[in-house]
Amino acid sequence: MSAIRSLCVYCGSKMGSDPAHAETAAKLGHLLGSNGVRLVYGGGAVGLMGVVADSVMAAGGEVLGVIPKGLFSTEVGHTGITELVEVRSMHERKQRMADEADAFLALPGGLGTLEELAEITTWAQLGIHAKPIGVLDLDGFWEPLLTFLDGAVEAGFLKPSNRELVVRITDVDDVLRALGERTTPTVPPLLGADET
Repeated sequence: MSAIRSLCVYCGSKMGSDPAHAETAAKLGHLLGSNGVRLVYGGGAVGLMGVVADSVMAAGGEVLGVIPKGLFSTEVGHTGITELVEVRSMHERKQRMADEADAFLALPGGLGTLEELAEITTWAQLGIHAKPIGVLDLDGFWEPLLTFLDGAVEAGFLKPSNRELVVRITDVDDVLRALGERTTPTVPPLLGADET
């Protein structure tokens, strides 16, 4: 088991229609802050992004936000966190977040959250990194995606070992343990590129 010292969280810049999502984000933030795990995230002050960041700070933790200059006003850059870094592009944002994190976790969100989760998992598939990846799925939000991935295995488009790159976590209290127990296989770069 490896200790998670810095967790990258992908999540929505909106609250969503179910208050349970915000409650989950707050609980996760408290877990990270109280365990000395730094949050790395997209730098927004609104939606689930703001909730998880505020909760980490309230629990005495550290937060690194990474936001492109063009999105500072749209996502309302969070000026009340430990460090907010402005970068030039979305590509630079995602690379910086990946470099700063020991593991990755997706909470509910929209297309941006889905894209970030898909990209970081593809990077693992290609051997670009070997860090654990999970989805926090307390209410079945991620079930359709996980079903899709299972179907991609059955259809021959995804290797079972690559399907296993994304772990489903159903309890906030299990996040650090579940990700700390994961070992991502090291794959030579660009192998498996036919499955992206």
